[in-house]
Amino acid sequence: MTTIKICGLTREEDAALAVSLGVHALGFVLWPPSPRAIALADAARIARAWLPLVTSVAVMVEPTEAEAAEALRPGFSALQVHGAAPAWERIRALTPRAIRAASLRPDGDGIDVPVAADTTVLLDAHDPVRVGGSGRVIDWTRAAAVAAARPVILAGGLTPANVGEAIRVVRPYGVDVASGVEAAPGVKDATKMRAFVDAARSA
Repeated sequence: MTTIKICGLTREEDAALAVSLGVHALGFVLWPPSPRAIALADAARIARAWLPLVTSVAVMVEPTEAEAAEALRPGFSALQVHGAAPAWERIRALTPRAIRAASLRPDGDGIDVPVAADTTVLLDAHDPVRVGGSGRVIDWTRAAAVAAARPVILAGGLTPANVGEAIRVVRPYGVDVASGVEAAPGVKDATKMRAFVDAARSA
């Protein structure tokens, strides 16, 4: 079964619905410029309510090793790291559940960050401003080649209408959705969440 992650959560009721739907992971964006940003203390409070039932993912942009460690202390069970991340190798040593965000290379095959082959990669559309959650679909054929060689969580413009086809084409380890199940940034739509989970499971 494909792992399902709902990202950009900011409200307790949305996290509760995700868990009731059987989602495997909850993502909380700890990057203040994001429209889906949430304070660490608030995210940790919501995440702790559902441990160990689901994986709670702290989504960070270019964190230092100290910032990553601080995020893990309140109870997050995984880190998702975006951006240049010069401290990546030290951050990866903090938790076996370290996810590296990447995009498809613009000038060839593969991904645009150098990481070990056993590293789980969140594959998303490149967006230097918003970093993630842009709602743009990536090239699934090229993504499938990456997913055949390493564990991939597929993101980028996934919705209830296209997630089933995305899973069939890419065959990823997991799928990640934020904007595709929202009523507004950081506010999830219950109907869309249910439809997304149903479509992902049916694929």
